[in-house]
Amino acid sequence: MWVLYLGLVIPIVLVNLGLATFFLDFKMFYNERFGRKKEKKEEETETRSDHNGSYSNGTAYSNGSNKNTPELAVFEQFEQQERQNGQRSRAISDREAPKKSLLPVFDSAETRTLAETLCRDIIRGSPDVTWESIKGLESAKKLLKEAVVMPIKYPKYFTGLLSPWKGILLFGPPGTGKTMLAKAVATECKTTFFNISASSIVSKWRGDSEKLVKVLFELARHHAPATIFLDEIDAIISQRGEARSEHEASRRLKTELLIQMDGLTKTDDLVFVLAATNLPWELDAAMLRRLEKRILVPLPEPEARQAMFEELLPAVPGEAEFQYDFLVDKTEGYSGSDIRLVCKEAAMQPLRRLMTVLESQQEVVPEDDLPVVGPVTPKDIAVALKNTRPSAHLHAHRYEKFNADYGSQILH
Repeated sequence: MWVLYLGLVIPIVLVNLGLATFFLDFKMFYNERFGRKKEKKEEETETRSDHNGSYSNGTAYSNGSNKNTPELAVFEQFEQQERQNGQRSRAISDREAPKKSLLPVFDSAETRTLAETLCRDIIRGSPDVTWESIKGLESAKKLLKEAVVMPIKYPKYFTGLLSPWKGILLFGPPGTGKTMLAKAVATECKTTFFNISASSIVSKWRGDSEKLVKVLFELARHHAPATIFLDEIDAIISQRGEARSEHEASRRLKTELLIQMDGLTKTDDLVFVLAATNLPWELDAAMLRRLEKRILVPLPEPEARQAMFEELLPAVPGEAEFQYDFLVDKTEGYSGSDIRLVCKEAAMQPLRRLMTVLESQQEVVPEDDLPVVGPVTPKDIAVALKNTRPSAHLHAHRYEKFNADYGSQILH
């Protein structure tokens, strides 16, 4: 019986000893791998090495203890990284100027995360839109050059009372080239261009929308000279207090944007706010005051419409010439986008005729043997004019009235 008892107990003891050895090995591995607190002797050794100026992957505190990186909070890791970056920057010689960082120094990791989100809206490459590629709008181009381009090109003259304009509003019917003008500013001015929409600065988390607006202007001042383009600004800051259903978060966002724009006038940084809207009469009065230059982008004039037709529908040698004067007369009240649609519809007519011929054939024609699309004829343009109607001529008189009341013109 004792033999049977020992035969049962001894295996159980051996199993327990094996499990204990396994847990001890796992504990030692866990302490080494995941940074548990070290023994007192090791802490004293690391404390001496820290006092000699050789810091490892931990942070030394005043009581002599050492805290490893995995145990640090996110904010503490951020502080440690900034401290190390500051030491490296001081070590750089005066002859080598440090390159400007992408992000300025923020007081918390949360703010830095918001800044990284806004950096996605910075246009890295050039939009490749020049002033010459925009037909017409000479008055708007002159005002934009005076407000944005010249202060950067000749900063000596724009000081004191002649300090540059900080806020510019482009308003007019849809499809007249407001966004094209903003792209031309980004191309010609060589400034840091922030392309901001409502989705960029509106957050579902309470308080983050105001923080995003504040961080946006801090980023712009850090990358000065910079241009902040707010497209469809009426969706962001319409008139306050009109609707009782307006949410508190919307009011806080509008207030923060007004505060940041008013603060721009108190600094010497070249930061321009360029806004565009199709509904200028819905903007808040406080925002209109901060947008010092209000530029009308009207429907294209006859000369501009003819230049668009000549560029989009050039004359083909050996074919019937287009009567551009007839096209200009028939497109009164059309916007630039509408004229482009007319030309596209006209160019589709010969392609439709070719598609009808190809689809009637039973055999599939190889790609290399496909016939060339025929030229556009005056008849095709007449069909296109019947199928395309103007989309922005109904409220033209409201824009003219708003321009007479609040707009900026060049008077000689």
